[in-house]
Amino acid sequence: MASDRRFQCVAVRSPRGATTTEIDWADGHKGTYPHDILRGYCPCAGCQGHTGTIKFIESSATQRDLEDLEVVGNYALRLQWFDGHGTGLYSYRYLRALCQCDVCRSVAAAGAPAAAPEGAAVDHPDLPRV
Repeated sequence: MASDRRFQCVAVRSPRGATTTEIDWADGHKGTYPHDILRGYCPCAGCQGHTGTIKFIESSATQRDLEDLEVVGNYALRLQWFDGHGTGLYSYRYLRALCQCDVCRSVAAAGAPAAAPEGAAVDHPDLPRV
């Protein structure tokens, strides 16, 4: 069975000092990920707890400075922030849900499933139930 090209990361661009990370996907999509969204929806247990519900966590400007990122297998990125935080694994499926490009935002505005707006709680299917 072929894997879904929507969740195959081809390239990641996140220059030092940038406030947005861009991801190219195998299906041709160009994802846009503001760092306030990435940090605010950090999937780690320290930020989100163990309930399986994702909530937006406010962060300061210094907490949104990305120091490094690492590809984890064929399924996720691990983001390392300048404040030392870096335990969250952002699955490719989760990242596609967080995309803030114009296309994804217009789809979300039309009522289709997309990333949750700030402050909204999300029961995300990619999170394990504990």
